[in-house]
Amino acid sequence: MTTPSFARACGIDFGTSNSTVGWVRPGHSTLIPLEDGKPTLPSMVFFNAEEDSVCFGRAAMAEYLEGYEGRLMRSLKSLLGSSLIDAQTEVNGRALPLRGLLAKYIGELKLRAENAAGRPFEQAVFGRPVHFVDDDAAADAQAEKTLAEIAYQVGFKEISFQFEPIAAAFHYECSIQKEELVLIVDIGGGTSDFSLVRLSPERAQGLDRRNDLLASAGVHIGGTDFDKALSLAGVMPLLGYKTRLKNNSEVPSGTFFNLATWHTINFAYTRRSWSDLADVYRDAMERDKLDRLMSLIEQRAGHWLALQVEDAKIALSSSDKTTILLDRLEDDLTHNLTRADFDNSISRLVDTVEKTVNGLLSSAGIGVEQVDTVFFTGGSSGVPLLRAQVGALLPNARHVEGDLFGSIGTGLAVEAARRFG
Repeated sequence: MTTPSFARACGIDFGTSNSTVGWVRPGHSTLIPLEDGKPTLPSMVFFNAEEDSVCFGRAAMAEYLEGYEGRLMRSLKSLLGSSLIDAQTEVNGRALPLRGLLAKYIGELKLRAENAAGRPFEQAVFGRPVHFVDDDAAADAQAEKTLAEIAYQVGFKEISFQFEPIAAAFHYECSIQKEELVLIVDIGGGTSDFSLVRLSPERAQGLDRRNDLLASAGVHIGGTDFDKALSLAGVMPLLGYKTRLKNNSEVPSGTFFNLATWHTINFAYTRRSWSDLADVYRDAMERDKLDRLMSLIEQRAGHWLALQVEDAKIALSSSDKTTILLDRLEDDLTHNLTRADFDNSISRLVDTVEKTVNGLLSSAGIGVEQVDTVFFTGGSSGVPLLRAQVGALLPNARHVEGDLFGSIGTGLAVEAARRFG
């Protein structure tokens, strides 16, 4: 049974890499446990062909890594705003619309939250990036509309949206004692979002916070882009990327880009892709490297390789070097990567993020000396190069790290309680 002090609505952070559901209830944690007692449900689905079943989150990755035949789908949010959203894919011999894929996952989020809470949720505030799509207002609006349609499809009766960095701001505001001008830096799996907000315990009591938001900006760069950059620069050359054909032209790059991008990995397994690769192989100058590539594709081990790269990225965020084990591709094959390799691979992406923050401050008419605090959140905000460059823009501001995976979901829950009671 619920009580009047419990909020009616929940907040949903549907993330590129992980998702959370928050619910304001006095005396309890705001984030609802979604899998094995943890508040995050990794945003992935595995269609098990052997058992004709579907599983989600960590369980999806576990079944995939155990070697079951099937189809792993990850970075689902990246479909929003892309031309792929109205397409379909083949899963275990059946056509699956990609809208239906998102509905399966969001429906599962709703079901797990309701089971854990012991009550239904009909109202929700969904987080959204400042831009689903960069520099295309119509496509951005369509992406939000698509997410709304899917939310209604899975059973929500009322929904609204809040920018993800604003939600993170509301979470941070619960912890401060005086007014601060705060730059919220939210680096997620698919987007980097920023908001400049005036926060205080007094302002937190107001329902209309529009005047407290000085500016927002975002760019479609996130953790999966860092993975892709590190993969292409540091790993794919071992598989033939940037090598030459006999006519001195480069080996076509399409397969490498597909394998380096989470939501296109399965495109590398098509018959057409395999046929094209066989044609390339005949004219390749370094067939030993393409042998590794063909072994990877034969094993359908693209997601396995992407995980090795992701683990390397995480390791290089706290260490100066790491070693990737690639023995599935060739006996005893290992590869060393350094922090410098990682920094070089993502430098252009981080420069774009830095320019976005500079533009935000300029558009708000705020000098760097006026910002009191930089609040970092999002699972990719711990990347050292990014944190260093953004931090250097505001050398006098205090740097605070929030709950990297929970600040947005918690803030959305606060917003849901305000909007729906």
